[in-house]
Amino acid sequence: MAAEAPAPAAASASWKNLTPSETLASTPWKTTSAVDQDGNRVALDNPAVSNFVGWAYFDADGTYTMYNLDDSPKLRGDWTVAADGSSRWINAKDANGNVLFQRTVPITELTKNVFTYRVFPNAGDTSVYYDIVHTKTNHVEPGTDAKGPGVNNGQGGEGNGDYHFNNGNAR
Repeated sequence: MAAEAPAPAAASASWKNLTPSETLASTPWKTTSAVDQDGNRVALDNPAVSNFVGWAYFDADGTYTMYNLDDSPKLRGDWTVAADGSSRWINAKDANGNVLFQRTVPITELTKNVFTYRVFPNAGDTSVYYDIVHTKTNHVEPGTDAKGPGVNNGQGGEGNGDYHFNNGNAR
């Protein structure tokens, strides 16, 4: 009899049965790195990736808010994740609720600790791309008076040892 393959990390006992949308909405995220198609790290201030850098808060109601790393407002709008976790769609809205743009990106990794999506500078050339890597953080959403996700999460900013945990206080 063949041995059963181990369950992926995202399917651990405390995390199983979450949909990709629930996984994305389960924690705040911080952009922590970017990697090009050749596996080379790209500086987060590089113009090719800098527009994708910041704090992201995806709410279960299908809305999101993003901030720059200095906590200044960046984007807000609506979001969805494909049922199979293969892509994320967002729109961005102005203060009056008018849609400014929409974007769908392939998701290359989505676990309770890491969310990575791929951007193509030229939609017609998929051989050149950047993977934008976000990690779980306990950074409180600006303007929420320390009542947002990540507050009192029982982690004490230390994480559980199997991933890099951003304490959210350093840039």
